[in-house]
Amino acid sequence: MTRTMPAAAAALPPAQPPVSGRARSLATLRTVAALILREMSTRYGRTPGGYLWAVLEPLAAILFLSIGFSLVIRTPSLGTSFLLFYATGYLPFSLYRELSHTVSRALSYSRPLLRYPAVTWADAVLARFLLNSLTGILITILLTGGILLAVDSRTALDLPAAVAAMGLAMVLGLGVGALNCVLSGLFPLWEVAWTVFNRPLLLGSAVLYIFEDLPAGAQDIMWYNPLIHITGLMRTGFYPTYNAAYANWVYVLMISLILLAFGLLLLHRFHRNILNR
Repeated sequence: MTRTMPAAAAALPPAQPPVSGRARSLATLRTVAALILREMSTRYGRTPGGYLWAVLEPLAAILFLSIGFSLVIRTPSLGTSFLLFYATGYLPFSLYRELSHTVSRALSYSRPLLRYPAVTWADAVLARFLLNSLTGILITILLTGGILLAVDSRTALDLPAAVAAMGLAMVLGLGVGALNCVLSGLFPLWEVAWTVFNRPLLLGSAVLYIFEDLPAGAQDIMWYNPLIHITGLMRTGFYPTYNAAYANWVYVLMISLILLAFGLLLLHRFHRNILNR
């Protein structure tokens, strides 16, 4: 005897095969790539000069610091080139600052696209992080390479130290940016408060001096600023005679990962609340 299926069961569509992990990863990569191309076209493509301004802005800051301090002091704290000294301090600091700023605005920047199921908050954060990281690294290579050629320096580069400094600046910027993305989305006044708090950060991150120039009491306090360690590592990579013994990359990485984990957990929990505000 032939058994017949109920009409309701017969009308059901065939079950869709589960999406494989590889297909999901490819979809994420395509989404992130599309978001990167969108930001490149909107941020740099519509501005006269485009990427040229991204190079000229830090170059102008380095020139301003070099010329200004060369009129006051005879030589920098390390070496004889003001350009190289301030470049090695300002560029990792600038990378951190740019990443923390752009990542903190990832949801607001991509808000219209985040209404589509294919685009997630993680895609928006990752796209801004990757684009601005690659941009910052390219600018650092161009400027430091150009300065080394211009000053005819015979510096023996310690690439692992310089790469570690830039990598730590990237992770710290991502962690601070992810946490600020939540705080500024839930509390609009937080962005204003953070901007005010960040204003003296250039002075407190050993960009204009070296850590050893500080008195002992100030060193005990400023050591807890992760950026102090990053600038010290960066200068270790460009000055063979300088050893930033105080720099602790494990401390910086631990702080960065804690901030990042906390920020990602809060984004996972509250991203819908932020988008619906």
